[in-house]
Amino acid sequence: MNIRHNEALRERLAAEYVLGSLRGGARRRLESWMHEDAALRRSVAEWQDRLAPMTEFATPVRPRPQVWEAIEDRLRLPHPIKPWQFWRRDRTALWRNLSLASGTLATVLAILLLIGQPEPARIDHIATLSDEKAQTVMLLTGDSRRHTMEVRVVSQLTVASDKTLQLWAVPRQGAPRSLGILPDNRSARLELNERATGSDVALLAISLEPKGGSPDPNGPTGPILYKGQWLRLL
Repeated sequence: MNIRHNEALRERLAAEYVLGSLRGGARRRLESWMHEDAALRRSVAEWQDRLAPMTEFATPVRPRPQVWEAIEDRLRLPHPIKPWQFWRRDRTALWRNLSLASGTLATVLAILLLIGQPEPARIDHIATLSDEKAQTVMLLTGDSRRHTMEVRVVSQLTVASDKTLQLWAVPRQGAPRSLGILPDNRSARLELNERATGSDVALLAISLEPKGGSPDPNGPTGPILYKGQWLRLL
């Protein structure tokens, strides 16, 4: 299979590889392609840079025993490791040991990011919103099953106290649709629905609005600061 000229497929595979949702033979094939494809390696590296900030928001929670059993099986550890012993190890040593099994690193990272939730999140939408210098400022992840969208600020923002950041879905035709505001201009959880992920959505954008949001129901009144597009993983 030749993915050299299929940009959308390349981006999707690179994102799934970093998230850890690309498994088995598909993961091994992508790794073999990366050996011969410098552009594909760059795509994977770019997704690692985009998603790495998510680790800053992971709250330490004692994992369930089943999580550690799965990790032990994947790493083929010769001796069982008690969860509390593994959890209390030095973090640097933890990641150094996990690097010995590079093929499972993304999977382990995804598990650690999600173990604090009652059920595993099923992230099927991802978007990075960038400024005019192409610097990623926000990371959006959507779970269609739960109808939730996490908006995470990954770069320092300076917003006047009388202003608000507002998220919009911009369709190919018609007026932009408000998806909500970021309280205190920080990371937030918003509703994920057809307004946000419909097939007509061409762009996601963040505008700078008066406190409380745009006074115009038909769209933003302030400048567009950041924009990006959904990447659908499923």
